[in-house]
Amino acid sequence: MKDILQELEDRRAIARAGGGERRVQAQHGKGKLTARERIELLLDEDSFEELDMFVRHRCTDFGMEQDRPAGDGVVTGWGTVNGRMVYVFSQDFTVFGGSLSETHAQKICKIMDMAMQNGAPVIGMNDSGGARIQEGVASLAGYAEVFQRNIMASGVVPQISLIMGPCAGGAVYSPAMTDFIFMVKDSSYMFVTGPDVVKTVTNEVVTAEELGGASTHTKKSSVADGAFENDVEALYEIRRLIDFLPMSNRDRAPTRPFFDAPDRIEPSLDTLIPANPNQPYDMKELIQKVADEGDFFEIQKDFAANIITGFIRLEGQSVGVVANQPMVLAGCLDIDSSRKAARFVRFCDAFEIPILTLVDVPGFLPGTSQEFGGVIKHGAKLLFAYGEATVPKVTVITRKAYGGAYDVMSSKHLRGDFNYAWPTAEIAVMGAKGAVEILYRAELADKDKIAARTKDYEDRFANPFVAAEKGFIDEVIAPRSTRRRVARAFASLRGKQLKNPWKKHDNIPL
Repeated sequence: MKDILQELEDRRAIARAGGGERRVQAQHGKGKLTARERIELLLDEDSFEELDMFVRHRCTDFGMEQDRPAGDGVVTGWGTVNGRMVYVFSQDFTVFGGSLSETHAQKICKIMDMAMQNGAPVIGMNDSGGARIQEGVASLAGYAEVFQRNIMASGVVPQISLIMGPCAGGAVYSPAMTDFIFMVKDSSYMFVTGPDVVKTVTNEVVTAEELGGASTHTKKSSVADGAFENDVEALYEIRRLIDFLPMSNRDRAPTRPFFDAPDRIEPSLDTLIPANPNQPYDMKELIQKVADEGDFFEIQKDFAANIITGFIRLEGQSVGVVANQPMVLAGCLDIDSSRKAARFVRFCDAFEIPILTLVDVPGFLPGTSQEFGGVIKHGAKLLFAYGEATVPKVTVITRKAYGGAYDVMSSKHLRGDFNYAWPTAEIAVMGAKGAVEILYRAELADKDKIAARTKDYEDRFANPFVAAEKGFIDEVIAPRSTRRRVARAFASLRGKQLKNPWKKHDNIPL
């Protein structure tokens, strides 16, 4: 028996060594952790239960039968994050460059199937050179099997991708279908075709970092939801994110202990809105002052900054926040911000996370680039996302809510549950100046008359009371009491039940 146990430990030691000491040192030399080190940091201490440690590839072409390392380039299993179960896979770049083979894919598919069956999130740490060329079409079939699991798991369990090295070619489509993608600066990149192919086909000279680095995907393409300085920071932040999310669509997000009074009054919010209606202010100040302990986990911080998305807690419970940011483009909605917010709203709705919407929107951004780019259809995505959402929805209008953008931002007409406004709110078809120029076009030559008409329009419409008279605003609230009113609103909606008509699926304007 001792011999058998010793053989087991020897085999485990070989499997844990990955590609060997030299390749591990090379991985560390690039500032990257190994696959197993990443799992150790991500999960609670001693909670990891590994699966398929001894799986080997079955390829016999190109001399591959001479090199059959245990584990086949990916470490899979399950463990806990702050006591809650998650399934993980971590690609091992020290074994065949983390390339995906038929058996490598089968290991990933197994834990994804288990995650869906048992109702727990999937976290994938990608660090791979792509398909294993020696296996040919079997490797491509493996990718497609993983893609199918991503599709089936979407909206069933949260899926999070960490790009911690190369992720190129067909491999990029698995993370692309997950709920969140995070990258590590200077050591990770994603692209369908690499710099060499781009140069051959288009004659463009571009580096891997410029083409698919963390900066490109967080600021330009919006493929990634965030980027971190190194592996350690990335793994720490993922632990933080997981705490905001439910384990599956059958669960609610966890309620965490909180030490912040739900009825806390914030007098500073009374002076947040500047006297000049065209002067910007930072909406993040309001978010942090409403949230428990000021804790805010922002999603896609560096992309479409004219809208803010992320998670806070109110009375210890997770809430998704969507907020216009007057500091950028005056808070206008445009193509990018509509796409960003729509995807976030749909994620929250899929996993029963209530949505708080903070509104200061002067309208949709005008311009030929927006119209030619399809702002009509992209703006409709956000409208559609809010309209189909059945989770509790609370809206606070702080200043401007003009035109169609008022409708889009979780208005009462889109089944908003509680729609509040500050006394500084202006809810109208458009701003006073534009409205007067249309209504009184014949009087434009008379500046005094136009000034009087503008003041009259402002007095009549540049306030929340006309909308409140019609029941479109449930209550005009004091800014200082926003946290108390919002917390009580969500508390009253905990038993909300709302179902959409039966359908196979909707046809959102993609």
